[in-house]
Amino acid sequence: MSQPRQAGDRRPTLRDVAERAGVSTSTASLVFSGKGPVSPATADRVRTAAEELHFAGPDPLASSLRQGRVGTVAVVVEAPLRDAFRDPFALAVLDGLAEELEAAGRSMLLVAQPADDPVRAVGQLATQAVDAAVFPLCGLRDNPVVAHLVARGVPLVGSGAPADPGVAHVRVDEEAAIGLTTRHVLDLGHTRVASVAMALRPGATTRAVTAEDLEAALYPDAEGRLRGFWALAGPDAPVVQAADLTVGAGEAAGRLLLDRPAAQRPTGVVAQSDLLAAGVVRAAEALGLDVPGEVSVTGFDGVDLPWLDATLTTVLQPGAEKGRALGRLVRAALDGEPVPDVDFPVALRPGTTTAPPPAG
Repeated sequence: MSQPRQAGDRRPTLRDVAERAGVSTSTASLVFSGKGPVSPATADRVRTAAEELHFAGPDPLASSLRQGRVGTVAVVVEAPLRDAFRDPFALAVLDGLAEELEAAGRSMLLVAQPADDPVRAVGQLATQAVDAAVFPLCGLRDNPVVAHLVARGVPLVGSGAPADPGVAHVRVDEEAAIGLTTRHVLDLGHTRVASVAMALRPGATTRAVTAEDLEAALYPDAEGRLRGFWALAGPDAPVVQAADLTVGAGEAAGRLLLDRPAAQRPTGVVAQSDLLAAGVVRAAEALGLDVPGEVSVTGFDGVDLPWLDATLTTVLQPGAEKGRALGRLVRAALDGEPVPDVDFPVALRPGTTTAPPPAG
């Protein structure tokens, strides 16, 4: 009986098995694939030779490369992965995407792309064979990964970013979407309105933003939502940018807007995400302000926040369905079908965090 292969020994190949069994490599391949007529005696000889050589089977990666597919889709998350795992909307998108890709027999390769060193992801992907790549979450307008993957002929799908003709998108009209909540607050009679914005560029801090900041924005979704808010509320409506997409950052931004005399305080705050809106609600409560009696608050996404003692008025953007829409674009691209941009509909979901402004 042959001895087990030792570390450092050359890995046996299908050709080795064929030679030991006295058959052609193509015949040995048919035995392992089960896709061709091979006599039982020949198949037994091949299996015996494989056992003696400790050959576990053809290399699946090599086989998939020969077929032009590896069964893996890169999912580029333009932030630390821990941030995505803490964001319920991001999790819902990834869940929907995974569902669609799994139905197509493909797995996801999560690639974290830090904002302070986006080129690092190029090096990571350079060593990976992938069938397609997806940018499922908020991202930069320009991403160095795109040129690398386009040069390799890898199909690319995004959700509004990166802004490149080589990327097919599931798009939300961000300006019109934020207009749903902004118009709702204005229609309730609020005249002093403000907004809590997502970061407009990497390295953001919690501070008031201006028109100059808007023109220098690098994140298209935050830029679009801010443009939509100012288009309805007016260019003088105050806006505070949150340092990151967390409840804590939303609370810090909310305090900057609300911790002031009543006559100067906004009575309506339009936040660019539900997590930021939840932070604004916490800031209001910490300052002794009633929501919605003294200040109305709106969000964006429509995620489940069971720990919040209110139902946010928000823009409903079903994350899981958005992820499935991204997955369908990937599947179409891999099937060789045309992949145009797809519009993703959103809707206003009224909740218990908005009401007419206080009298007086």
